[in-house]
Amino acid sequence: MNGPGAWLTICERDVRAVVRSRSQLYSSMFTPLLLLVFLGSGVSHGLEPSRLPAGGFTAYMVAGVVVMTSLFSSTFASASYYRDRDSGMLRFLLSSPHSARTILLGKSIAGVAIGAVQALVVMAIAAPLLDMGWQYGVAAGMLVVAVTVVTLNLLLAGFALMLAARIQTMQGFHLLMNLALFPLLFFSGAFYPVDDLPVWLEVLAMVNPLTYAVDALQVAAYAENNEAFVGLWVDLPVLACCAAVAFALSSLRPPRLTWSGE
Repeated sequence: MNGPGAWLTICERDVRAVVRSRSQLYSSMFTPLLLLVFLGSGVSHGLEPSRLPAGGFTAYMVAGVVVMTSLFSSTFASASYYRDRDSGMLRFLLSSPHSARTILLGKSIAGVAIGAVQALVVMAIAAPLLDMGWQYGVAAGMLVVAVTVVTLNLLLAGFALMLAARIQTMQGFHLLMNLALFPLLFFSGAFYPVDDLPVWLEVLAMVNPLTYAVDALQVAAYAENNEAFVGLWVDLPVLACCAAVAFALSSLRPPRLTWSGE
C-alpha cells in the first residue's frame, strides 16, 4: 500500500471510531449550540449590546461557537492517539513499512475531517435561524466559511499532534489543551469585540491565531461590510502559515510507543 493509501486508511479508521461514539459526536456539536441559544439570547435581550459592528449578539456569536466546535472536536479526536498507543495499535502501525510521519498524517487528517464537518454542521444549523449579513452572498460566504474552518482545523490538528507526541498521559494532554486553547478562545473576539480591550489584551488578541479565524468567519457570515474587521486578505494567510508551522513542529519528534515513553 502506498503512502496516500495508508494515511487514508488510518483516517477512515479514526473517523469510523468517532461516528460510532455518539456521545462524543453529539456533545461536541450540541454544547456550542446550547451556548449560542442561551448565552446569545440572554445577552441580546438582557443587555442589548450596542457596540457590535452589525446585527445582534446571537448572530455575532456564531463565529465563536463554530471555532469552539473545532476546539472540542480536535481535542476529542486527538485522544485516539492515546487509545492506539496504550492498546498497542500504534506500535503495530509504526512497525509497518510506512514512516511515522505517514501514520501521524493519517490521524491528523481524520481530526481535520471530523472537526471541519462538525463545525460546518453547527454553522448550517445556526445560520438559517439568525439574521446574518453575508456581505458576499450566501454561496460565496459559505465557501469562505468552509476554507476558514478547514484551515483552522489543520492548525488545531497540528497543535494537538505536537502536544500528543510530547505528553505521556491523556489526562495531561486534555489539561494542557484546555489550558492553552480556551484562554485563546476568550481573547479571540469570539464572544466580544477586542478593539475596546486594554492595550495589553489587544496585543494578545492580535498574536492569537484564533482571532483571525473568528474574524474571517465574521467577515464572511456576520458583517455587512469590512469596517472594524481585520479582513480576509490577512486572516487566511495568517491561519495557513500557523497551520504549516504547527505541522512542521509536530513532525520533529516521533511518537512515544508506551505510556512511559521508553
